[in-house]
Amino acid sequence: MRPPRRLVRAAALLASAGLWQLLTSQHVRLWVRFDHLPTAVEVWRAFTARLGTAEYWQDLADSLRRIGGGFLLAAVLGVALGVLTARSRWAADLLGPVLEVVRPVPAIALVPVAIMLFPENEQGIVFITCTAAFFPVLVATRHAVRAVPPLWEEAVRTMGGGRARVLWSVVLPGALPGVVGGLSVGIGVAWICVISAEMVSGQFGVGYRTWSAYTVLDYPGVFVGMATIGVLGWATSGTVELIGRRLTAWLPPAAAGRSAAPAPVRPAPAVRPARQEAGV
Repeated sequence: MRPPRRLVRAAALLASAGLWQLLTSQHVRLWVRFDHLPTAVEVWRAFTARLGTAEYWQDLADSLRRIGGGFLLAAVLGVALGVLTARSRWAADLLGPVLEVVRPVPAIALVPVAIMLFPENEQGIVFITCTAAFFPVLVATRHAVRAVPPLWEEAVRTMGGGRARVLWSVVLPGALPGVVGGLSVGIGVAWICVISAEMVSGQFGVGYRTWSAYTVLDYPGVFVGMATIGVLGWATSGTVELIGRRLTAWLPPAAAGRSAAPAPVRPAPAVRPARQEAGV
């Protein structure tokens, strides 16, 4: 009997923390200098101490507000432009080249642009977060819409459905699994960039507090910030995936580790010549 998956995952986290404690407490130096890192116990003590401060919860609220505003804006724009560029030749020709030129630019490289564009750091950080999440959602939506079988659209048009009916009844439901995948990737990329933007130009937030701890050589505080970022990213990504599973609940469940075995092929009965059947 297999143990529950939650128990296995919890054991994996505890084993990782135990290995970290062993390597750092014993000052192991195997090319990587673990003796320079704080132990897991020191980080845990710093974490419990930070939990009792209002500053910690204010940083969480600031980062969550930034990630929420930027990601929601990126989701709306990414899905809308993804559907538009996939369904319209004019949109693909006019917007596609511009988007493809901007897409390879790292969102964190837009920090100087955000500082010049927006009068407040808060708006600039939301802009960078939105840009980071926008392109994964856009690309996933565009590919998902193009992958919808044309036969589905033709069936709706045969029954008298117009373009709006095709869009809402065929294109969007058919592309929804791919869109959810893009949203899941986008929320992870958004966290990377919002933390980086807070480190560079922020005044509050988890990223800013983590960098501040590094500047004063508070290494347990640095790891507290890293652990907080990891938990927040895990929670938000899990929320997006949960909503995606609810929205795609109409899909047939995939066979878990099993494949339908084909029915055995029986040899066809030998056909005797007509002359033998007649007794000739």
